[in-house]
Amino acid sequence: MLHPDTEVRWISEEIGCGIVATRDIPKGTVTWTMDPLDRFFTAQQVAALPDRCRETLYKYSYRNRDGNYVFCWDNTRFMNHSFNPNCITTAYNFELAVRDIREGEELTNDYGSLNILEPFHACDEGTDRKVVYPDDLARHYADWDRQLEKAFKRIQTVEQPLRELLSAEQWETAGNIAEQRAPMDSILNCLHCG
Repeated sequence: MLHPDTEVRWISEEIGCGIVATRDIPKGTVTWTMDPLDRFFTAQQVAALPDRCRETLYKYSYRNRDGNYVFCWDNTRFMNHSFNPNCITTAYNFELAVRDIREGEELTNDYGSLNILEPFHACDEGTDRKVVYPDDLARHYADWDRQLEKAFKRIQTVEQPLRELLSAEQWETAGNIAEQRAPMDSILNCLHCG
């Protein structure tokens, strides 16, 4: 489930719609978490879908480390890519804001962390990266881990509207990471190797 202080807005002709903050969202806030309404599809289930459904699933889902497609039921499917994202997924089935997100700012993540199937050219953001590759998770995990470690330090000090959707184990793990009682599992754990 996506953070409640967001809405879908038109971003641009090139990008289309995206997710925009309707209030400030501080660094360390859980911006998305897996919930019971999200759907999982195996590769075999995807192959059995009608073409239109399969194309929609490819466009609006991501692959988890098991290679299953995860189709989020809510507006999460409108979250756009950025080479400089303000949200990064964790190894714990939730995403964190890795910097303060201001009201009116678009929430983004790096599609390189989502086990994509084919490379694609993304909008030029003035960064060295211009193409999102299927192996970006293996290439960039160390940088994403550094950003996540800093965000985890604030997870217990900021408002968490999605807290009720996190399991007791997820919250305890987050607290242990925040208080440096346990190391953070790398985002590299999300990599699908298949």
